[in-house]
Amino acid sequence: MTSPKVPGPLPDPALAGVGARFDDFRGRLVPLRLVDPYGVWVAHHLEDVPDVIRRAESEARAGRWVAGFVSYEAAPAFDRRLAVRSPSPGLPLAWFAGFRDAISEPAGPGGEYRIGPWRPEVSDACYGRHVDTIREFIRTGDTYQTNYTFRLRGRVSGDLRSLYTDLIAAQGGGYHAFLETGRHTVVSASPELFFRWDGRRIESRPMKGTMARGRWEQEDSRFRERLLSSGKDRAENVMIVDLLRNDLGRVARFGSVQVERLFEVERFETVWQMTSTVAAETRPEVGLVDIFTAMFPCGSVTGAPKVRTMEIIESLEASPRGVYCGAIGLLAPPGSGRSRAEFSVAIRTLVADTQDGEAEYGVGGGVVHESTAAREYEEAMVKARVLSRRRAPVTLLETMRWEPGRGIWLRDRHLSRLRSSARYLGVTLREVVISDLLEGLSGDEPLRVRLLVSGEGSVSIDTSPLAPGSLVVGLAIDDRPIDRTDYLRYHKTTRREAYEQAAARHPAADDVVLVNELGEVVETTIANLVVRRDGAWVTPPIDSGCLPGTYREELIDRGNLSERSVSVADLMEADEMAVINSVRGWRTAKLIGNG
Repeated sequence: MTSPKVPGPLPDPALAGVGARFDDFRGRLVPLRLVDPYGVWVAHHLEDVPDVIRRAESEARAGRWVAGFVSYEAAPAFDRRLAVRSPSPGLPLAWFAGFRDAISEPAGPGGEYRIGPWRPEVSDACYGRHVDTIREFIRTGDTYQTNYTFRLRGRVSGDLRSLYTDLIAAQGGGYHAFLETGRHTVVSASPELFFRWDGRRIESRPMKGTMARGRWEQEDSRFRERLLSSGKDRAENVMIVDLLRNDLGRVARFGSVQVERLFEVERFETVWQMTSTVAAETRPEVGLVDIFTAMFPCGSVTGAPKVRTMEIIESLEASPRGVYCGAIGLLAPPGSGRSRAEFSVAIRTLVADTQDGEAEYGVGGGVVHESTAAREYEEAMVKARVLSRRRAPVTLLETMRWEPGRGIWLRDRHLSRLRSSARYLGVTLREVVISDLLEGLSGDEPLRVRLLVSGEGSVSIDTSPLAPGSLVVGLAIDDRPIDRTDYLRYHKTTRREAYEQAAARHPAADDVVLVNELGEVVETTIANLVVRRDGAWVTPPIDSGCLPGTYREELIDRGNLSERSVSVADLMEADEMAVINSVRGWRTAKLIGNG
């Protein structure tokens, strides 16, 4: 092989800002931080891209760790027929750095950072027109599916390591990467494997089909099943699987390409994703450039057929994709226990320019004939939720009533709700410990019992005497709407700041009625709310934003209570109203002034 036509290692001062780390939240691999950088190889021109990749592969085979990325706009370096926009100024087409060592070190908290607000580069109307244009291309046979994307842009400052830690915790995927090139910082929470190659076997896991996570376990399961049975998403997925089979066939031993798994649905923090797995045995002469020539960009971020579809993408998208939809990878030295090369598809990826503080984050999705602009735009924005969802430490809480000779009232319902929230939030539940603590309660008077389970699974209980409560509960209506899309509202936890603030705004009231952004009554700060209208007792549905109370569930199952949306006007005109929970039971309530 001829010597690569690329610059040699940079002087040490130029490496001061170079860094890389990789994290797997699926538990397959230990976290890695690459240390002691010794060289950087960069391509700003298409003709240099293959040589940079060859150099990266050569360095890794010589016993070094190498990390880097290949931008989407590098595609014509492998096939001149692939159309792309002009690259982003200053952003390399390919960038790789060599490191002398790697240490196992989890991503930890850093300093403060500020991010956003995010500005989409296309309007809703423009997005809709482009989706309609793609559907017309599908009708005429130019494309079967087109992955149409756009960029969100915003300002970013501060410690981007902390941003990375938050982003990967909010995504929970297996192919996270943090790259510092000096000028640019790449923060990637990708859930998608482009390819993993050990020198013989190559595996790709294209991801097509997205559904938002539900807010509680039952809704979450419904959404998962909806994705699994979606004809549109299955059609998208199988199109890309066929494209990847064809791509892998260009580097595979004859007859070795196999679809190992089809239509798997994987759970992430904010979305469900449909994936499939395609694998093959590579021919002996195949190298990394050959793999990129056969496969890049990944078909899941282009569509099919690739050449014509990329022409459509180039004509419609407003800006170059950059690192987004390219590939980010780690090349490991022999004997490291890692694959020779593992590259992610660079989705859920933010790129920050440290010179001007600007950042961009790409979103998009596959458009097929059955697509609608509204659904595709919603799917794109669902993928952006990872930017705003912060996985703060959570402690599950059950507040219960214990009585001598009776034990915990509604114990089975409390434990069932606790299990459901633990499964949804990924909290370890030590049920034997919980049972022993509850069985150990004693006393001569009723107790208020608080059972707490931390995110790591530690369990504690505290008790207090159950003091007499008001015979009639005076209620004020708070005028600050709650966010019913906040998933933590559907799980009883120690995160009670919003409830406490609402109560503080109405010091004269015994309790406060909360209302959502639709003007629907939800619950009070410590109880579910029930009202009697036309001779029937009703309570707001869970979807309004209320906690699934155990006594509420008991009364519904008995047939004493039914779910119905309740407006503020309904509440004010109710024949009767009450507040219910498993500590105080049923208590009559009335509205008072909002002071």
